[in-house]
Amino acid sequence: MKLYNTMSRSIEEFNPIAPPAVGLYACGLTVYDYTHLGHLRKYTMDDVLIRTLRHAGYKVQFVQNVTDVGHLSSDADTGEDKLEKGAKKYGKSVWDIAREFEAYFFRSMDLMGNARPDVSCRATEHIQQQLDMVIELEKKGFAYVIEGDGVYFDTSKVDDYGKLAHLDLEHLQEGARVERVEGKRNPTDFALWKFERPGENRAMVWESPWAKRSFPGWHIECSAMAIHYLGDQFDIHTGGIDHIPVHHTNEIAQAEAATGQKPFVRYWVHHNFLRVDGEKMSKSLGNFYTIDDILKRGIDPKALRLLFLTTHYRSEMNFTWEALEGSQKAWQKLAKMVLQFRAEEGRTVLSQEKLDKIDEYRKRFFGFMEDDLKTPEALTVLYEVVKSNIPSSDKYDLLGEFDEVLGLGFRQLQETATEMPIITDLSTVPAEAQQLLAQRKTAREQKDWASSDKFRDELVKLGYEVIDGPTGQQLRQIHPVSETGQ
Repeated sequence: MKLYNTMSRSIEEFNPIAPPAVGLYACGLTVYDYTHLGHLRKYTMDDVLIRTLRHAGYKVQFVQNVTDVGHLSSDADTGEDKLEKGAKKYGKSVWDIAREFEAYFFRSMDLMGNARPDVSCRATEHIQQQLDMVIELEKKGFAYVIEGDGVYFDTSKVDDYGKLAHLDLEHLQEGARVERVEGKRNPTDFALWKFERPGENRAMVWESPWAKRSFPGWHIECSAMAIHYLGDQFDIHTGGIDHIPVHHTNEIAQAEAATGQKPFVRYWVHHNFLRVDGEKMSKSLGNFYTIDDILKRGIDPKALRLLFLTTHYRSEMNFTWEALEGSQKAWQKLAKMVLQFRAEEGRTVLSQEKLDKIDEYRKRFFGFMEDDLKTPEALTVLYEVVKSNIPSSDKYDLLGEFDEVLGLGFRQLQETATEMPIITDLSTVPAEAQQLLAQRKTAREQKDWASSDKFRDELVKLGYEVIDGPTGQQLRQIHPVSETGQ
């Protein structure tokens, strides 16, 4: 197994600390808004990495955080709190917003066929671990207090700060990478713990040794929770390339300073950006898309997954609806072929030539996958198998093995592989279903979760899936689809 390690800027042989065990931590979502296509690509390729490691014989412990505490909207410890911003936008409490968008995230992951983490850890449920790390850093002399502001990490105390991003600290100007904060000793110093300012009245605060009303900095949660679940040192940490210069750089500094162990992580795996029609995705440009936008167009999420696999995870990808529609056609054709191979009964004794050919396909496919996840090349091998002259039953078996890492759900395919879109006009729904939906809404408003679940189950019996989001309840008619592969 080989992986590109951002720390060394090279593809390296994968040598975990205690094989076959592998500890993997993935930076999760800040749950203040909808999960979008950029997130879907990143977490789908994380899933492919984990599947590939497991197929290669590694026992992966997959840990992923949920950032449900309101860190500030700027990497530089300034700006508006992201969760409070989301709460204002949708007219709900920060706690409700966090839970609803967390549920939306996992629903999106399930539809994409991404396996759930072994450990999903919320920042709000690990405040003590974060506090303990900040206290340890202060005790060791790596932290200092700015009165009325917060506890900051002193980057000058670390001789290799910025090694992941290859930062040129001597020429780094404050105000270029970070905003000025009065009282900071060095431009790169960052907040470990923040204090509520007079008049702020923040929704999420905790008592700390330095202030009665305070809250964690952004970077501390990942280091604290990763160490809590995976130990002082572990094998793989994933994230987007935007995490390299600030978030992951600061994670490394505080973790290695607190534990005295180097390296904190052996392999840093970073995913490149997804652009939409050649531009950065944003709501202001009208190109901010979610899994529901895919479903509303009658496109199977597996077609989106297939599209993601056509671009290497370290390459920037440009999403267009035309490309996705092309992928939908390719997916439907592929699914039809797989079903055909499965349906054709009867096995024949294979010649040595065909046995060798099958073995060659297998070696080439997994050779590409285990060489830094070369998914485009692996897909080429997959299509060669589809077009080959080996018997259908052996094609089906081989494609099923390939799919253990691709996650397209070949073995769970049904005759129809497209999910029904969201129902936009509820007047078209039977009165009984409308009544159950109204009763469930009332139950949720009263926080009567048992009744809410009962009404949801009744809707399922009637053939409807209910989806919760910040805009309210939505319905989709249940339709046979390819399963999530979990």
